[in-house]
Amino acid sequence: MDWSAALGPLIEKYRGKPHPLAYGNLYQLVVMVLLAAQDSDRHINQLAPEFFRSFPTMASLAEGSPAELYALLHSVRNYRNKTVWLLGLAQRVGSDEAIPRTLGELVELPGIGRKSANVILRESRRPAEGIVVDLHVLRVAPRLGIASGTDATKIEKQLMAALDRELWGEAGMAMSFLGRETCRPTRPQCPECVLNAVCPSRV
Repeated sequence: MDWSAALGPLIEKYRGKPHPLAYGNLYQLVVMVLLAAQDSDRHINQLAPEFFRSFPTMASLAEGSPAELYALLHSVRNYRNKTVWLLGLAQRVGSDEAIPRTLGELVELPGIGRKSANVILRESRRPAEGIVVDLHVLRVAPRLGIASGTDATKIEKQLMAALDRELWGEAGMAMSFLGRETCRPTRPQCPECVLNAVCPSRV
């Protein structure tokens, strides 16, 4: 199947739609993407305003202490490790202006993997170097038949091989939004899906 053509309606539906994390700038995006791993975007959106009042810039975060971050992040899943990663990241980067703009540089930062890096590149409108594969894409891509398995890295490679490079930046988030809104874990809304005609898993 020509997946670049088949996913066209989905990509057009969600093209440019902002990520559900309610960030205000690149610094906030990096912090929130890191915190949202294994947690919910909604939860991180709720605690972000207080966090950024205390640490409005990368430079201020670099001066923070573990105790200060614990007090703000204790409700976040894996908050102790995330505190270590955030402080290490901020101390390495130093300032908002120095935040990396490539996937290779981003994944060198503490707590930032390929999924997070791909989100950061997409939201900052940088050239895509991979495809966002979050828990929704892990479900949706095999249902569609465009990829198989449960390993995010392997699924990303399959998606990159199946899709034209110019679609990489939007394809992952489009599938993520589809998984959030329509292709739910249970009771997927197949009649409402723009990919109903090409999906082998439709019900």
